[in-house]
Amino acid sequence: MKSKYAPEVKQRAIRLVQEQRSEYPTQWMTIVAIATKIGCSPETLRSWIKRHEADMAGCGRLTRPRKRFCGD
Repeated sequence: MKSKYAPEVKQRAIRLVQEQRSEYPTQWMTIVAIATKIGCSPETLRSWIKRHEADMAGCGRLTRPRKRFCGD
């Protein structure tokens, strides 16, 4: 199933959560604030972040989808 959100939107949302994390008491509150701004559910954004973190943890073993996150 094709995502209704462009990869650029997902990447921007993840970046915003990372950049604004210190402005909120918890990561969840940061996620809720950013999700509201971009028009997705907080749980959707949380899943994007989890996937991004898993992709970054595996950057030593690159697969094609992970290359875009690891800068290759």
